[in-house]
Amino acid sequence: MAVNLLLGLQWGDEGKGKIVDVLTKDYDIIARFQGGPNAGHTLIFDGQKHVLHTIPSGIFHDKAINVVGNGVVIDPVIFNKELDNLSNYNIDFKSKLLISRKAHLILPTHRLLDAASETSKGKAKIGSTLKGIGPTYMDKTGRNGMRIGDLELENWKVKYNTLTAKHIRMIDFYEVEIEYDLKELEAEFFKAIETLKELTFIDSEEYLNNAIKNGKTILAEGAQGSLLDIDFGTYPFVTSSNTTAAGACTGLGVAPNKIGDVFGIFKAYTTRVGSGPFPTELFDEAGATMSKVGHEFGATTGRPRRCGWLDLVALKYAVQVNGVTQLMMMKGDVLSGFDTLKVCTSYNYKGTEVNHLPYNIEEHNVTPIYTEIKCWKEDLTKMTSEEQLPKELNDYIKFIEDFVEVPVKIVSVGPDRKQTILR
Repeated sequence: MAVNLLLGLQWGDEGKGKIVDVLTKDYDIIARFQGGPNAGHTLIFDGQKHVLHTIPSGIFHDKAINVVGNGVVIDPVIFNKELDNLSNYNIDFKSKLLISRKAHLILPTHRLLDAASETSKGKAKIGSTLKGIGPTYMDKTGRNGMRIGDLELENWKVKYNTLTAKHIRMIDFYEVEIEYDLKELEAEFFKAIETLKELTFIDSEEYLNNAIKNGKTILAEGAQGSLLDIDFGTYPFVTSSNTTAAGACTGLGVAPNKIGDVFGIFKAYTTRVGSGPFPTELFDEAGATMSKVGHEFGATTGRPRRCGWLDLVALKYAVQVNGVTQLMMMKGDVLSGFDTLKVCTSYNYKGTEVNHLPYNIEEHNVTPIYTEIKCWKEDLTKMTSEEQLPKELNDYIKFIEDFVEVPVKIVSVGPDRKQTILR
C-alpha cells in the first residue's frame, strides 16, 4: 500500500485544504509533513468557513486519523487556538489527532527573532509571516531545537530556558527596536503547552510504516507551494522547509518507494504573497479583477496576494521536481468573463528564449512570452459535471495538459466542498 501526496505547485495558496477535505473520505490517515502555522488551509462546507494552520485538513471527517508529522514546526499557542475553534464539532482529539514526538516547537522567542531579523533587512525583507518558522528551522538544523518529545522529560524547562537565553542574545545582536513582554508571552505559551500535553504523542515514523504494512490508506498533506521550497524555490524568497515531494519522505519517515500518486494543485492563474520575483505579475485591471473576484487575501496574514497570468514554465518545473501524476486546477471560475487569457509558455532570459525555470527570474533577467487563449463567459459555480464545462475551458485545460504532460483530474469551480468536478 502506497502513500499518496498532495502538494501545491505555485507559491502556495493553491487550495490544498479544500482538496484534502474532498479526498479524505478515501483515506484512513491524513498526515501533514512540513511547514507550520504560516500555512492557512481554508475549508468551506455547510455554509461555514474554517481556516486550519497546523491541524491536517481531514480533521472534520469521522473516519480519518490526522497526524502532524516530524517535519512540521508547532506553535502551541496557535495550535491551542485551533483546537478552541473546533470545540463545537465534538472531535475526539485524543484519538483523532496524533503528534510526532520529533516535530519541533516554536518558542515565543522564535517569533521575536523572526520579527527582529525581518526588521533588520529593511527594503530587502523576504515577506516573512513573522510566525517564527525560519528561526525554528534554523535551530532544528543547528541541533539546538526543542521537540514535542522533550515535553515528556522532567527537565524540559531547563532546555527551554537555555534556548530562550540564546535567543535574547541574538535579538540584541540585530540592534532593532522590538517591543515585547516575555513574561506575558511565556504565560500564554506554558498554558498552551499543558493543553498540548493532553493530546497523543507518537513515534510517527513507526506508526505510519506500520499503517502501510497493515493496508491503511494514507494521504500526505503539504503546506505552502513548490516555488517556496527551500532548495527549489525562488530563493531567498522562500519558506524554510522542503515543500516538494521529497519533503514528505523526510517529514514523515516514509521511504521513496512507498510513495504512490503525487497530486499537484495549481490555480488557473498565479498568485504570490510577500516579496520575491513574479514574472507574470499584473498591475492592470486584469490583475485587479483576479484579486477581487478570487478574494485573494492570505488566509494566515490577511495580506493581499499579488496576481498574474498562469506561468506554465514554472508549473512544468514544479511538475518535474515533484513527479506529479495528477493535476487539480483551482479557481477556474475566477477567470469567467475575460475576453482572452494569456499563458506564459517561455521566457526571454537575458535576450535568449528559454523553456525552463532559470536560476534567477528577477524582472531584470526575465520577461514572460505569452500565448493567448480564448476565455469562457459562463458562470462555472453552479456546474456539477464535466459535461457542463464550456468548450473554451476544456480547451484551456487541454493546452495545460499538453504543455506539462500530466492530466488534470479535478476542476474546482468554487470554494465550497461541493463545487468540485472530477474528470
